[in-house]
Amino acid sequence: MFLLGTDPASFPAEPPADPLDPAVIAAHDWAAFSELEELTDHWSRPGWTDGSRAYYWMLTFPDDRRLAALAGHCQEELAPLGLDPVPPDGLHITLARVGAPDDVTPGQLDSLARDVGGLLPAAFSVHAMPLAGSRGAVRLSLGPWEPLLRLHHALVEAGRAVGMAFQKPTAAFRPHLSLAYNNRRRPAAPVIQAVSRLRALPAVELSVPAVQLVELRREGRTYRWEVGKNVPLG
Repeated sequence: MFLLGTDPASFPAEPPADPLDPAVIAAHDWAAFSELEELTDHWSRPGWTDGSRAYYWMLTFPDDRRLAALAGHCQEELAPLGLDPVPPDGLHITLARVGAPDDVTPGQLDSLARDVGGLLPAAFSVHAMPLAGSRGAVRLSLGPWEPLLRLHHALVEAGRAVGMAFQKPTAAFRPHLSLAYNNRRRPAAPVIQAVSRLRALPAVELSVPAVQLVELRREGRTYRWEVGKNVPLG
């Protein structure tokens, strides 16, 4: 198991007491979200304006109808808040930023995808659990974390081997799956209250047979991507 550490740039800053227990993870995410007093504008992050592009490792779920149905139901219930919903084919788990197109060569991407194959864990599944959120999004908790941490660690090691230093170490990784992005500064209480009414919905099991290396781009107030490499696990 990996040693998780405190990281003020992550949310929650503190890791859960037991990243192997989905119930503990869900309670920890909710406690951190419910303590927020203000939400920030997700789209105001420096260096990530409309049209920006970057390579990322992600997990995508374009054919998962149960996840799409859960997301759609939550988004419909939260619609009066004016959040920016993630489209059904845009649901994803962000793992690690590889770099901007100007900084990464096609040869490096090929080497990265090739070298990571021998480091990846076996295929696994995780549960998308009760709804919670962060400073700038409403999102599903994920659990258990262990297979996601192992996958993240493998990606970091593969990046290091080809001379790429990813922004976040595994110790600061906080797995989640966003359903809607907050688009302005606002008091957190109304959003927290609305999200609390959806926390009794059943979890959805997500199968993870492969990891995707994508070119991610921002289009207005949504994310789109092209899959460059689809690397099977195990």
